[in-house]
Amino acid sequence: MSTLKSIGKRILGSLPVLVGVILVIFLMLRILPGNAIVTMMGEHVNEANIARMTAELGLDQPWYVQFWVYLKGLFTGDMGTSLKYHKPVSDLIATYFPTTVRLAAYAAVVAWVVGIFCGVISAVRKDKLVDRLFMGFSLLGVSVPVFMTAMVLQYFFAYQLKWFPLQGTTQGFLSYVLPAIALGWNSAGSVARLTRSTLLEVMQSDYIDTARAKGRGVAGSVLFHALRNAMIPVITVMAMQISSLLSGAVITETIFSLPGIGRLCIDAISGRDVPLLQGSVIFTTLLVIGGNLVADCLYAALDPRIRKEA
Repeated sequence: MSTLKSIGKRILGSLPVLVGVILVIFLMLRILPGNAIVTMMGEHVNEANIARMTAELGLDQPWYVQFWVYLKGLFTGDMGTSLKYHKPVSDLIATYFPTTVRLAAYAAVVAWVVGIFCGVISAVRKDKLVDRLFMGFSLLGVSVPVFMTAMVLQYFFAYQLKWFPLQGTTQGFLSYVLPAIALGWNSAGSVARLTRSTLLEVMQSDYIDTARAKGRGVAGSVLFHALRNAMIPVITVMAMQISSLLSGAVITETIFSLPGIGRLCIDAISGRDVPLLQGSVIFTTLLVIGGNLVADCLYAALDPRIRKEA
């Protein structure tokens, strides 16, 4: 019961943050220079048509009226209509989102499998050559920008060696291998370093010495005792990375021409499609807030001390 109460408090606490973020995004997109109506109408633009379309879209109303109308629409699933595609924004997001989910899922597998493996081996082989190699590898992943990693992978493995497709999703799973590595390497570095540091701390505990005294080897002590407790903060970071992987795929999808939410945002920016850009940004914001909320709830469920404090 206390767990449900803690989760409920966190959900209620996230609602004001969500409304505030939506308001900021709404206002920022309306103070940008340019006129979306002019961009949409192209060669048919004139003062009469601009005034007519502005009135039809409700853009002649005060900003607070527009925001209230938009907010009510959001709670019913209405994000407006794209000025470029002339389709509901929610339908476009539903069409493009599965590609982003697949990319984020593959990137998460890369990040978590590689990160946990490197972190555990580095902790067990502390200050040895393999530890330095893995930590250097993780530091490189954290430091190098995603777009640089993506272009290097694309040049060597797609353009030169031709092991993977250069762009698009025509070859199914193979089309996601390089984008997933490019997107997941950064997160893998963070997971590896955190796994190593927490595991080294846990391995200094008395119960680990007791396990070894009872005949457990180093591998058994790590896998069956230390790793379980060391994974609590790591799992929290992993849950938070889900939202960041979903929302941070803009550059990766652009470089590899994947039809996801990132490409949708780029198209909205280039076409001055305010409703589509607004809906895409708010949707990715929801993912980030939702990921952080899941991480908080998961942390509270795994650690009774956090649940008691809440």
